[in-house]
Amino acid sequence: MRYLTAGESHGPQLTTIIEGLPAGMSIIADDINKELARRQKGYGRGRRMQIEKDKVHITSGVRHGYTLGSPVALTVKNNDWKRWTDIMGQEPLSADEEGEVRRQVTRPRPGHADLNGALKYGHRDMRNVLERSSARETTVRVAAGAVAKKLLSLLDIEIACHVVEIGGIQAGPANYESITQLQEITEASSVRVFDRSVEKEMEQCIDKAKEEGDSIGGIVEVIVEGVPAGVGSYVHYDRKLDAKLASAIVSINAFKGAEIGIGFEAAKKPGSAVHDEITWTKEKGYFRKTNRLGGFEGGMTTGMPIIVRGVMKPIPTLYKPLQSVDIDTKEPFKASVERSDSCAVPAASVVAEHVVAWEVAKAIVEQFPSDRFDTLKKAIDEYRQSAKEF
Repeated sequence: MRYLTAGESHGPQLTTIIEGLPAGMSIIADDINKELARRQKGYGRGRRMQIEKDKVHITSGVRHGYTLGSPVALTVKNNDWKRWTDIMGQEPLSADEEGEVRRQVTRPRPGHADLNGALKYGHRDMRNVLERSSARETTVRVAAGAVAKKLLSLLDIEIACHVVEIGGIQAGPANYESITQLQEITEASSVRVFDRSVEKEMEQCIDKAKEEGDSIGGIVEVIVEGVPAGVGSYVHYDRKLDAKLASAIVSINAFKGAEIGIGFEAAKKPGSAVHDEITWTKEKGYFRKTNRLGGFEGGMTTGMPIIVRGVMKPIPTLYKPLQSVDIDTKEPFKASVERSDSCAVPAASVVAEHVVAWEVAKAIVEQFPSDRFDTLKKAIDEYRQSAKEF
């Protein structure tokens, strides 16, 4: 199972094509649209969220609410395109137009892909870089992840995200009773936090950053429950599922680190306080008494909840801009400002949830017979039962 995305931040639309979904899986646009709406929420979001009301169009691979087994194409139109048709048009410029400067970008912004991308691809106008490197692209990554999330839900696998830290303010432990409860509480929070006692403090921290023309980052957590033991592999490094999840998290714009379970805390503890003891009951089969390793051993799932965290740096587009150098004049300047959020951590947690959903669904589809959804469901049910009786 794989997907590709295409589109620019101010282009006419964003597109993703998904290949490898089993035939006969139920999916409708609303399954995806509700996830796109979640991505646009969150305290600290900028003006772009007032412009774009993302809605998906399923243009192939689905008929009467079920996948066909052929590639599924999803598009999300950019409502702001009408303001950018001259600047971002696909047709060649006329001789007269070539002499005009159409909001050409020659001043790279620190923390962005602008300069590195210009050097790599030879772009003198760095708009050619920033349009694609924009986090706007995560819209269709969430759309693809929403399809994966629907597949997981049909296989009795649940997934949720929440924020554990913003601007140095840490939430208390999320002692939830069920994934449903975690989802309900965090979705009702302006900063998508389970510990509502820190919500206002986080909001104030975001407000302060905005007033100062600055930005702040944070840490998000994704939890997946219901994945059977043994998904992934120890046989080759590139088949370890925990490694794929870490890669997926760091691939999100502005994410600079990932950890599984207690992660970096393991470096401070003895082995007896890190590893999870194994036990067995007739009702549950094998399980761990604790889950410090975040649902993984040897690159494979243990059957315990998968716990993945990611750290998001502060967004680099600042209203008190940092110094840079104009690539044409080589003169120093204060970096230009594009539309920006003072904090996008709550929204980024939704992106993290969906990239994790994709990798888990992909691993399952690769491991079990998956041309047809009913065959996949039967195979996983039988595998769960055999693992319980092993």
